[in-house]
Amino acid sequence: MAIITISREMGTGAYFIAQELAKKLKYTLVDGPYLASCAKQYGLAVEMMQMVDEKPPSYNTVEDRERAAFLNSIELMLLDFAQKGNVILYGRGAQDLLEGCGNLLRLRFVADFEERVERFAEREWIDPDLAQELIRRSDHQRGGFIHFYFDRDWNDPLGYDLTFNTSRLSQAAIVDIVVAAVKDPQLKEAEQWAEAIIKNAILVKRIETALLRSEELEYRPFQIEVDDGVVILSGYIGSEQERLAALRVASSVEGVGRIEENLHVVNYKAYKDKC
Repeated sequence: MAIITISREMGTGAYFIAQELAKKLKYTLVDGPYLASCAKQYGLAVEMMQMVDEKPPSYNTVEDRERAAFLNSIELMLLDFAQKGNVILYGRGAQDLLEGCGNLLRLRFVADFEERVERFAEREWIDPDLAQELIRRSDHQRGGFIHFYFDRDWNDPLGYDLTFNTSRLSQAAIVDIVVAAVKDPQLKEAEQWAEAIIKNAILVKRIETALLRSEELEYRPFQIEVDDGVVILSGYIGSEQERLAALRVASSVEGVGRIEENLHVVNYKAYKDKC
């Protein structure tokens, strides 16, 4: 059946709906705790996962690039679970990470701000003023993550298939609507080509991660495309030595067949003092 992705504002009650959907559909709910339980399999320490999870990455220093590589590991986990199917991917930009997969059902949960504050304060037993501050910070951080990493407005309705205002609809009604939507024949038909899209996305992430972790490169984001094992690597790089290193690193990734490259060497350091 369809892969469900969930984007949510804090305090909407989306998590409880996700849990109920997982029970009704017999899906695996891939949330923070579930990812943490699988982190070691991907060489990811739980502490580092918490540090980078749903936060905008940076590529300026070696430490920044290492954190970006860890973020890629989280995305590889999401892609692996998506490939297995029958999952609910909770947050973490999954609807954008899997862009192009026609078998996605992309859900968005919103609610009145005051009601979100009240719900969150009651659930966590905290002062409403603190709840308000935490919710504003969470919304800003999650929106920034989507904008920085996927270049999309978090609130753009076209990024989702169903948007639910939990101030207006009951959890039971929302669950019934989603269960019916998952069975849409169009989503079923799209499964046949979605598998190839996910497979290519996994290979792209593996290459990207290897390039981020290479000590031979002063990393600059590359454009990576994959088509049936053929990798197209494009972008700008600081030297011929780095260009050869990038090709060597990409070639070493399991699953890479042939590489077509369009890398342009630009000596950025020569222009640094002139800018």
